[in-house]
Amino acid sequence: MGIDASSQIILASGRAAGVSVEHVLTKISMFSRQETKVHLPPNTKALKDICIVPGGLAVFASLGKKLSLFSMITNNVVLQYDLPAPGWSCSGVQNGAGHMCGASHIYAGLQNGMLLVFDTRQTKAPLHSLMGLSTHPVHTIHAVVDCSGSTKVISASSIGPCIWDVDGGENRPNLLTGTENQGVCISLACAPPSSDLVVATFRPKVELSGDGTSSQVAISQSPTLSSSGKLGSHALMRRTSSTSFVKEQVCNGSVSELRMSKSAIIPCSGNSQHLFAYGDESLHGVRTWQLPSFQSFADLMPHRRPILDLRFAESSGGEKYLGCLSEEKLQVFKVIDH
Repeated sequence: MGIDASSQIILASGRAAGVSVEHVLTKISMFSRQETKVHLPPNTKALKDICIVPGGLAVFASLGKKLSLFSMITNNVVLQYDLPAPGWSCSGVQNGAGHMCGASHIYAGLQNGMLLVFDTRQTKAPLHSLMGLSTHPVHTIHAVVDCSGSTKVISASSIGPCIWDVDGGENRPNLLTGTENQGVCISLACAPPSSDLVVATFRPKVELSGDGTSSQVAISQSPTLSSSGKLGSHALMRRTSSTSFVKEQVCNGSVSELRMSKSAIIPCSGNSQHLFAYGDESLHGVRTWQLPSFQSFADLMPHRRPILDLRFAESSGGEKYLGCLSEEKLQVFKVIDH
């Protein structure tokens, strides 16, 4: 899902009804709740990520090896790039509440671990094709401008969260210090605008024995919770320099055994603490904690099925929204600072 907070439009992707495997996009107006079904071009396949960019546009990364630019005004794909591997994540450059800078640059994380940088003024090929630290899918990316004005991309794959200096000419990212032995990284949330705070979510790693079966030791280190999910951890990291972070607090929670989940940091005004939001497996709903203490804050109305996606968005006027999506329903909450 994606939320255009300024225009109050929600985008949600899914499979079309019936026996076909066609994927469609549902465009929902938060004013009228009117829905429009948009049929995507052939071979787009399932959308793995949606990013809202300026000018009434959205970017999609899809398993059909496509990065697509979609006009929410005309409900058409206006530009589509071919990718060398299925797309798993995408981002524009965020620079403050509801604002984007470097609007012509968009970024795609691929299934093979690569990061691609595109300029929408050039329609043939990416500006840069960067190799990651592994061939695991880049399931999350956040492109931000740091205090020096340089663009950085903070990404996550199963090996952990990384930072890329896309303006500095470095071809390989750096793994964030302190996350090397945390387990399998399944989610990454960043606090806008400069992402000085990030929260990486991990689930236990199940090691394979020599004969290819899971060892009993590894299973005992990955306790199954009562209903579903595994006991995982959320690690808060704070930026100490342009490309360095230090790990601070760690909080445990119920995480997915299979999915690369989504999470969000909700910035709060004044003296209020930021909030961290995550789709908790045991709750089947969104659980929030205060940062940096990880003190429990609130549990939002649960679903009957696990949360598949979670998004925070803020408009240019300061209105804040938190949306979550499961197989059964879509919820959007308005965030009010106290």
